[in-house]
Amino acid sequence: MYRTLLTGALAAALSAPLPLAMAADTGADTGTSADTGIGAADLEAADHPYYADAEGRTGEALKAALHDIISADVTRLSYSQVWDALKETDQDPSDPGSVILLYTGESRGADENGGNVGDWNREHVWAQSHGDFGTSAGPGTDIHHLRPTDVQVNSTRGNKDFDDGGSPVSSAPGNFTDADSWEARDEDKGDIARMLFYMAVRYEGDDGFADLELDDDTSNGGTPFHGRLSTLLEWHAQDPPSAAEERRNEIIFTDYQGNRNPFIDHPEWAESIWG
Repeated sequence: MYRTLLTGALAAALSAPLPLAMAADTGADTGTSADTGIGAADLEAADHPYYADAEGRTGEALKAALHDIISADVTRLSYSQVWDALKETDQDPSDPGSVILLYTGESRGADENGGNVGDWNREHVWAQSHGDFGTSAGPGTDIHHLRPTDVQVNSTRGNKDFDDGGSPVSSAPGNFTDADSWEARDEDKGDIARMLFYMAVRYEGDDGFADLELDDDTSNGGTPFHGRLSTLLEWHAQDPPSAAEERRNEIIFTDYQGNRNPFIDHPEWAESIWG
């Protein structure tokens, strides 16, 4: 099995059912789950060749191996293609014509996308200014960290780092913010942490973009850093990968970019690299 035994608080938090394995070559399901659309065969937790070069590694060696794995043969989307991708990756399972918004959990019509009040737009969870990568093909269009978000909530979050504390956000109950940080609602905390873990491994400065790194600060502004790392590790442990997150990872791999977020498949690897 590819989830190894951990010790301490992280192990307890990550003791949820094992994440789904890679889909078969055809993507066909047998015994499909009514809730997720993922078949029983997909839920097997056996090792997969995708991660073969990372198995047995720890620390910086693991980070380097994962970077090579998730950077190989990746399809880069245009910023306009992101709209259609998010309509599939974040589709409301109870209403296929809608998407689920990050930070609020609200279901909103998939075609209500744009820049006006009441629309949803494309939230860069790793803020664009934290690396100055804009929206050209690359980190600015990587849907592993792009999520549908209410336009006004997106604006309120801005480019703040993530941390606990602050005042309640009236437009997004359960979220809090202050001058330099944003605390997401509990249901999104782990998702956010794993998206930032992915970005810090995927973009290492060897492809024309900045070397993105995590630190323990909340005043990163326009630097290629994002924080607060200690808080993100706590969020990751507190909120393990959900079925929706695993499904999203699978869709990105099979239908769009051809790569995976390893911290959804192997939650224990975050502690190995940054713990």
